[in-house]
Amino acid sequence: MTEAINQITIEELFNTHKEKLKLEWVAGREGIKHIIVPEESIPETSISRIENAVKKPGEPKKNKSAPSISKSLVGYLNLIHPHQIQILGNMEIYYLESLRSVSRQDALKRLFKNDPACIIIADGCEVPSILKRKCNEKSIPLLTSSFSSTKISDTLHYYLANLFSDVLTIHGVYMEVMATGVLITGPSGIGKSELALELISRGHRLISDDAPQFSRIQPDIINGTCPPTLRDFLEVRGLGIINVREIFGDSAIKKNKYLRLIIQLQPMDNEHLQDIDRLEGTYRARKVLDIDIPEITLPVAPGRNLAILVECATRNHLLRISGYNASEIFAKRQQKSIEKSNHG
Repeated sequence: MTEAINQITIEELFNTHKEKLKLEWVAGREGIKHIIVPEESIPETSISRIENAVKKPGEPKKNKSAPSISKSLVGYLNLIHPHQIQILGNMEIYYLESLRSVSRQDALKRLFKNDPACIIIADGCEVPSILKRKCNEKSIPLLTSSFSSTKISDTLHYYLANLFSDVLTIHGVYMEVMATGVLITGPSGIGKSELALELISRGHRLISDDAPQFSRIQPDIINGTCPPTLRDFLEVRGLGIINVREIFGDSAIKKNKYLRLIIQLQPMDNEHLQDIDRLEGTYRARKVLDIDIPEITLPVAPGRNLAILVECATRNHLLRISGYNASEIFAKRQQKSIEKSNHG
């Protein structure tokens, strides 16, 4: 497993997304080197200020030994549970403008005491002059966009979750089969690349050959991608390196896909074949980044059409997750037949 990137500057974030999200820099340029990190805590002094601001009359001030508050990556205006990137859309701007002057000053004071890495005004809203002035005073980057606050939040959250996640490289070929992310693994020389080539010729898509990279972007979602240096290429014994995009076209390549199924190619003799469950096959779970991913072992032997078997295994997996289990239906049907015979 490779280490995740542990920080990114506002300058890097802005340059990466300024075209995609139509970002413009309007204030706080001195904060261009502010950093965003996977987890950040509000300084204890800031925690004390928040607690003292809401204490009851006559109650003694809190000391500075309070536990730290975790800052999430991206979110809408929040003065209590701060985000590193604070997004203000139509609703947030309306809320601030609806406050009385004293209350608005207090809200902005608490916003800046939380030291956000940057503030983004979304929905094409006009930037309040007081906010622009405060951002210049505090050197907090202030960006604007005509895009919706939801679009900006979702895009940045997805980008940063991928950026900061641990990356696991697994030897194999990663394919999109039946619109499903399928990782094909097995011993070197067993025919993974040849199988991938046949699947591509049958209309499926290559994501990565040899060293696909996987990252956990949600509690139950693993995203699979291809290292930039390997993109589009497939090594086939006897042919060498081929460019799949140039031979089969853009439709034969997929940039990324969520991992849903692992297929292990395994040479087996007759003795091991006899050990396979005739009803359930070799369906089991394999942990990848602490998430259970279904894994199927396909015996490799002369005369077996592995491409058809992979397609069938994928179709059967999709049926299973939809609630249909062929082996259970078969067993129930046989049981009913036996009971009918006994009563007959």
